[in-house]
Amino acid sequence: MPLRTIAIASAIFLGTIGAAMAQERIKISSEWGAVTAVLADNAASKALLGMLPLIIPMTDHLRQEKTGSLPSGLPPAARQRAFKNGTIGLWGPDHFVVYYRDGQVPQPGIVILGEVTGGASLFDREGPVSVRVERAD
Repeated sequence: MPLRTIAIASAIFLGTIGAAMAQERIKISSEWGAVTAVLADNAASKALLGMLPLIIPMTDHLRQEKTGSLPSGLPPAARQRAFKNGTIGLWGPDHFVVYYRDGQVPQPGIVILGEVTGGASLFDREGPVSVRVERAD
């Protein structure tokens, strides 16, 4: 393989890695501890970044998720029904959700905002909690 072809292929490969590594991350913290999440590449996640930092009072819902309202709605994006421990989603235009168990929601589904690195079991506790959502360092 000619050296020029190898150089071009290497540049393309490294450019792809750089783009993947540039994914936006957020930190979600509370009195219980903190988790970091990688955001999905969609309009809703980008709009969420523009709102940060936020304090969101959250309540437990169905012993599978913590939910709370954002100050305003986010743009629509593709929805899905399945979620897993660590999924960060949007139910309706302004309802922020952190799932700490696996499951499914009814139609129309949730907008996936991102994924907590290592899961969100930290939030598997009864009762309300206030979280601070901000860009991760």
